Amino acid sequence: MHASVRPRRVSPAEVRARLGAPDALVEAKVLDRVDEYFRRFIAHSPFLTLATADAAGRADCSPRGDYPGFVKVLDEHTLAMPDRPGNKIADTFRNLAENDGIGMCFLIPGMRETLRVNGSAYATDEPDVLARMHTEGREAELALVIEVAEAYFHCGRALVRSRLWDPASQALADEMPTVGEMTTAQLNLAIDPKDLDAGLEEAYQTLY
Repeated sequence: MHASVRPRRVSPAEVRARLGAPDALVEAKVLDRVDEYFRRFIAHSPFLTLATADAAGRADCSPRGDYPGFVKVLDEHTLAMPDRPGNKIADTFRNLAENDGIGMCFLIPGMRETLRVNGSAYATDEPDVLARMHTEGREAELALVIEVAEAYFHCGRALVRSRLWDPASQALADEMPTVGEMTTAQLNLAIDPKDLDAGLEEAYQTLY
């Protein structure tokens, strides 16, 4: 086995020299608010990725999803997103208590371009905000309030390269073991992987 070798670190100056300067249009497209087009994109988006970091800079990125428009635009500088039942680890809430910076990437199925939103965020239990998160007969216990500093459309190169919306790409999932099989092997659990998979499927039936 070869000894682990850390690749050479490239400086920011070297990175810029390799990449060159961005086009003026790329820099100009970054807005400090949610305009009508961003608002419409958010209203049609059922999925996003959300990135935060703790006080030491340790980063975390998690997927969030619900019905299209589950993230609400409160005004041109403020968004609100419900906290739905999950694994209860609460990485995002813990990070935001130490470092309020947040980054979001909204996707719409079938659309190549994405919407990126950066800013700061905090948790709220404000009744008026939670009332807007009402879904399937239940309200959220908490919500994130996002104060928008930057918003802009990101080009679709990554989604084109990945063929993310190509139905043929879904066949890749068939080549993977089930989550139950992987988890029981990783944790050396003395249970039938099928039981774990069945438990996950049951949980998926009760999303709210």
